[in-house]
Amino acid sequence: MLLNKNLVIIPGIILAFVLYTLSQGFNNIIGIELLGYDKSPISTAMIAILLGIFFGNIFKIREGFKKGLDFTREYILKLGIIFLGIQLKPFEFLDFGKIAIPLIIVCIISVLIVIKLLIKKLKIPTRMAYLISIGSTVCGTTAIMATAPVIKASKNEVSYAIANITFFGILSMLIYPYFANFYFDNQPLLIGLFLGTSIHETSQVAAAGLIYEQQFNSPETLNIATVTKLIRNTFLIVMIPLFAFLYNRGKTNKKDYSILNIFPYFVLGFVGMIIIRNIGDQVFISSSNDNWNEIINIIKFLSKIFLTMAMAAIGLSTNLKDIKSMGYKPFIVGFIAMLTVGIVCIMMIESYLKFFI
Repeated sequence: MLLNKNLVIIPGIILAFVLYTLSQGFNNIIGIELLGYDKSPISTAMIAILLGIFFGNIFKIREGFKKGLDFTREYILKLGIIFLGIQLKPFEFLDFGKIAIPLIIVCIISVLIVIKLLIKKLKIPTRMAYLISIGSTVCGTTAIMATAPVIKASKNEVSYAIANITFFGILSMLIYPYFANFYFDNQPLLIGLFLGTSIHETSQVAAAGLIYEQQFNSPETLNIATVTKLIRNTFLIVMIPLFAFLYNRGKTNKKDYSILNIFPYFVLGFVGMIIIRNIGDQVFISSSNDNWNEIINIIKFLSKIFLTMAMAAIGLSTNLKDIKSMGYKPFIVGFIAMLTVGIVCIMMIESYLKFFI
């Protein structure tokens, strides 16, 4: 009987994996074959959710797939987030972190304050505002998908927030490399800090850095932008429990309320993976380094697959009619969040960071 229950989820998981494969294929065709890059600058996850939304709204998803899609959204997503921790090596970031971390913290606080004011002014759902704000300040769709379960966001709210963040992330990815070169007068460190802090997605930051490198012959900018973004991603550890606390505060009886009930325990897995990476780097520093690097690359690859499958599952479960009913106000919030991060980042670099560089 238990075996039968477990088998029910397989069709939905397979469907999500098929969409991942299609997304990767489209990504390679567009980014490598058509645009001519060695590595596509386009987010596979973005294509996956768009394909999911397309197929999910043209065809009716059969009941036999729904349990597997739910499983993918909830559990495979969390596994992907945990595996994401393998790419972070914070002990190497300490020297650079003293420059980047204050910049990131101020940007996060600024966006949270602005969005808190917008919630009252525009009267948009709190959950939607939280998803857009964490997506804008931390790590885009990954942060949205990681936060959604702990604030009990609906599938349509998640999809709208991801679409919102994706649109403005792509916009900044295409504009900011040229703007930053002009504004910061071709200074790689300042430009890298700006790109790594102000663009939403890790893939979009990498794409913007790649665009800058190819346009202005500055590999250093790409490296700085990537490292800044990875440091920024680690704030997921703090932001998810914080949002869980803020959202659930006052929504339950005090005698029933407990931080343990809302704490996203998969974040501990994320932290554990960071620790494993750092221990492994020390243990295998002199021997079997190639094997260890291969293990790291496999876990990174699996993380990408799992997260993209989860986004495909979200897309398949998204009803565009419901999203349309949410109106234009969350879109305004996303636009203002993008501008806030960019402007605050510039102000911080101009007024504070130049004294430490």
